[in-house]
Amino acid sequence: MSLITDLPRSANALVCGASQGIGLALCTQLLARDDVVQVFAVSRQANQSPELAALARQHGQRLTRIDCDARDEHALENLARKVSATCPHLHLVLCTLGVLHDAPARAEKSLAQLDLASLQASFATNAFAPILLLKHLLPLLRHQPVTFAALSARVGSIGDNRLGGWYSYRASKAALNQLLRTASIELRRLNPAATVLAIHPGTTDTRLSRPFQANVAPGKLFEPAFAAQCILRLVASHGPEDSGTFWAWDGKSVDW
Repeated sequence: MSLITDLPRSANALVCGASQGIGLALCTQLLARDDVVQVFAVSRQANQSPELAALARQHGQRLTRIDCDARDEHALENLARKVSATCPHLHLVLCTLGVLHDAPARAEKSLAQLDLASLQASFATNAFAPILLLKHLLPLLRHQPVTFAALSARVGSIGDNRLGGWYSYRASKAALNQLLRTASIELRRLNPAATVLAIHPGTTDTRLSRPFQANVAPGKLFEPAFAAQCILRLVASHGPEDSGTFWAWDGKSVDW
């Protein structure tokens, strides 16, 4: 299966949030493909990651590690310059950034637990960083088929919210969905071959979900490698006609 719809050549891919969890699994699987020529692995400490270092030893110049805090717009400007220095066009950008309970972000259970610092931290990582990443990489996405996909969450669905709680996380992921939907409309004008997707990867065994895994139904806690497979399958099966839509790991659309 082709990496993305109508891709006529080998792909250049960028993964933001690449040093652990789903992002690391995506880098591993992309580098295992014959139709991927270059992978840019981006995270705050990409060059200090032992796992990314191991991939670099295995794949050589096909993997470029770049340190970048995507919550810092100056860092994103530098990222875009570094990528464009060696790569004229990106075909796939995957943003796996997310925060739920790392202080000051918190998984609030009630209004009484809300505070400004938690809200700001959640929105900075979950909503602002992915859309600013798209903004700064836009010059590399204007030509040829390209897919930009960011990890959202089913709990960000307003229509699906029946339990409440997790105010900051729910709201920031809902904001991400709206930002991606809006960006998809602009990109459709700039590059009709562009696709923007919001993806719910399912509950995955990562640092984000670890404190809450006791409540996960049997068989519904996924390994990062499985989540990465599902994400790449979704990317491959959705093209420009689906741009601006929200999909779950199992191929089913998610209510906004």
